[in-house]
Amino acid sequence: MNHLRLEKKGLRGLAIAESFRETDLKSKLAGVVMRRDFVIDGFVFGSATVEGDDATDVIISMYEKLDRDDISFILVSGLIISMYNIVDMKKLWKNTNMPIIGVTYEESDGIEDAIRHHFPNSCESKIKQYKNLGTRTKVSLHTKHDIYLRVEGCDMKEAKKLLDAFTLQGAIPEPLRVAQILAKAELDLKS
Repeated sequence: MNHLRLEKKGLRGLAIAESFRETDLKSKLAGVVMRRDFVIDGFVFGSATVEGDDATDVIISMYEKLDRDDISFILVSGLIISMYNIVDMKKLWKNTNMPIIGVTYEESDGIEDAIRHHFPNSCESKIKQYKNLGTRTKVSLHTKHDIYLRVEGCDMKEAKKLLDAFTLQGAIPEPLRVAQILAKAELDLKS
C-alpha cells in the first residue's frame, strides 16, 4: 500500500470532477493539480462517454497527459460518473501507483435498481463493477460536514487528515471544488 506523504511540504494532488447534461453523449472532465497551500499548479481536461465504460481509462489518460512526478494522490468527485460510467479504483491505483480517494456527499442505499432500470440487457457487468467499489465510509470533516469515502492505496485515517487539510469550508475539498467549476465552464464553452 502506498501512503499519503502528509508531512511533505509541497504535497500536490490531482482532483477530477465532471459536468454533463443528460442529453450529452460525452461528459466533460476537468483535473486540477493543487498544492497543499491551495496554489493551483496545473490542469487537464478529458471526456467520458455518458452511460459508457471508459471513465477509468480517461482519468488515467488525463494523469499521463500531465506528465508529472510530483503528484502524490488523486481525488475523484464520485466514482459513478457520466450516468453509470464506473471508475475502477483498483485499476486507477495500479496504473498511477498513488493513493486514490473517491468522494461523495450524499447518503445512499445503493444504485443496483437504477442500473437494472437503465441497462436492462447488460446490467450484470455494471452491477459487478459497482460491487467491486466496495462500501463507502462516512467521515466527518473538521468543518463538521459529513462526506463518504472509498480509498485505494491509503487508509481512511490518512484520507480524512488529507481532506481536512484541503477543505476550507463546507463539505467539498478545495481541489474538487475548483475541478467542478472548471468542468462546468468547459461544458458551457462547448455548448
